[in-house]
Amino acid sequence: MPRVPRRVVTGHNAEGRSIFVADAPTPHVFQRSTGSAIVMEMWETTATPASNRGNDDAIARGFRLPPPRNGSVFRVIAYPPDKERLTSLAAELAAPDDGSGRVAAADKSAGARHPGFHKTNSVDYAIVLSGEIYALMDEGEVLLKPGDVLIQRGTNHAWSNRTDEPCYVAFVLIDADPV
Repeated sequence: MPRVPRRVVTGHNAEGRSIFVADAPTPHVFQRSTGSAIVMEMWETTATPASNRGNDDAIARGFRLPPPRNGSVFRVIAYPPDKERLTSLAAELAAPDDGSGRVAAADKSAGARHPGFHKTNSVDYAIVLSGEIYALMDEGEVLLKPGDVLIQRGTNHAWSNRTDEPCYVAFVLIDADPV
């Protein structure tokens, strides 16, 4: 099991005073199959500007890859080493679409150099927390290490962990117009 991040969420009580409404590891952990990436959802917004009203868990839903239309999602993903993940990815892409947006976003074009290539209509801020991972584009790749930030702007991309340890990456995805 991955190291699940502690999620501390603030809100307001009936008198309008600030309070903590949650303080525990996020309960929203998704893994499609053994060896696949583990997605740990933290929060989402469904509109811009976002609403800070209420104290309900904004992410209490099933997994989906893209952010909500006009909204955003914050997640941490644990990428296992490619030697574990590549077999799982191939099986996931061969499976029927589960409605999460993952299969629909996948690049199924012949000759993709990594089975994880996909594209979403979003601006993604990615921050490497631990480990290292390669960000792959159609043309080129770059190695990212802890503290590095990548701004992914609706491009076809994949993630490749060529080490023997998991890599943890924090993501904020913001809905964007298609390219």
